[in-house]
Amino acid sequence: MIPGYRRQPRRVARVVVLAALVVSLSAAGLGGGSPVHADELSDARARAEALAGKIAKQKRLIAAIESDQEALRSAIRGTKAELLDATKDLGVVRDRIAKAEIAVGGVRGTLDALVAEVATLDDELARLTAQEARKRQDLSDRRAELAGRIRAAYDADRTSMLETFLSGATFTDILAEVSYQVDVAEQDRDLAEEIVREQEVLAAVQLAVSQTRASTDRLRRETAAQDRELSRQLKELKEARARLKKLVAATDRVLAAQRTAFERLARDSSSLRLAVAKAAKAKRALEGRIDDLVRRQTQQGAVPSAFNGTLRWPMPGVVSQDFGCTGFGWEPTVGDCRGFHRGIDIVAPYGTAVRSAGPGRIVYVGWNYADGADPAWIVVIAHSASLQTWYAHMQARVPAGIKAGAMVRAGQVIGYEGNTGRSTGAHLHWAVRRNGIFVDPRSYL
Repeated sequence: MIPGYRRQPRRVARVVVLAALVVSLSAAGLGGGSPVHADELSDARARAEALAGKIAKQKRLIAAIESDQEALRSAIRGTKAELLDATKDLGVVRDRIAKAEIAVGGVRGTLDALVAEVATLDDELARLTAQEARKRQDLSDRRAELAGRIRAAYDADRTSMLETFLSGATFTDILAEVSYQVDVAEQDRDLAEEIVREQEVLAAVQLAVSQTRASTDRLRRETAAQDRELSRQLKELKEARARLKKLVAATDRVLAAQRTAFERLARDSSSLRLAVAKAAKAKRALEGRIDDLVRRQTQQGAVPSAFNGTLRWPMPGVVSQDFGCTGFGWEPTVGDCRGFHRGIDIVAPYGTAVRSAGPGRIVYVGWNYADGADPAWIVVIAHSASLQTWYAHMQARVPAGIKAGAMVRAGQVIGYEGNTGRSTGAHLHWAVRRNGIFVDPRSYL
């Protein structure tokens, strides 16, 4: 054997193997070869697309919840304001609370759907994490196998084609040796391509794992935040309902007292009819006097000819008796209604400040002798030649500057809630009179 030729077969094998690896990896990595069509890769990419669809759905659910939560917050704020800061129809407030509770149920349903999405993503993340571990192991096994083949190619004691030729082997032996070397290269090429495919699958799985983990974490945080917000809103609704219950009870007590007082008067029907007729006559006289005062003020230019604004509630509290037919016999008869209430009764703690419902000029401050021997203290404000507001049953004390002829601005204190006149408890009787007729104050709010 010629010296120096003993290691050449291994060098020939190494060249063949490295050539196969370079060709395989270059084709896969640089796009110079055919595309990968492995089913696993297609499945991984399909799952990534499905995950993107899930994430988009989750974002829509979160956006819907945030929109519903904002509407709910607005409704609860409005309800709390109506219960605490303004006089509203308690029936309307009750309906709004009921609607808000229905809205809470809707938000809870959407939130439950998000919780289910979190559970689904947790399952998907566990499955993908397991798949990632398997693919990582598969890739490690393939690489180890290829490394083993390379080492075998370097270390195997093979007879080179040159040694075969120099030893006088037949041409058939030479062909067999060439065929063996080519077969080894093809096997290594296939294995290299397999590694490339495994790397692509692993990369797709890793991307899916990363996206799923991020989506799950985000969804869990947002779901928890929305759940806390919903719990807070439920607490506020519960408090609003409790407040409503107290207000309804207070209103019922006032109405019960009014009914009791009326029943006492009604026992002597003849005295009641006489008292009502006498009061009606006195009221007409007072109204005529007020109209005369407004007319004079208008002629002097002290009262504007028209009022284009809106009125505000003169006092926070509970409406114990609304405008319209009440059935109480001491109120005047209007049409078919026996006992027509010509204003709104508002109940609040004794001494609550009463404010002007709008800008205008005071035309009357004093006792309303239409109530008979026990008159009510009233204030009448002219907002225009045709529009007046009346405030009755107040305490017989007034803030500085509140007197007939004085101008007042909207919201200015003009007196204090009292219990003067024919009253069954501390309250304010607020009335709006337009063109000589008492009208529903709510129409001007």
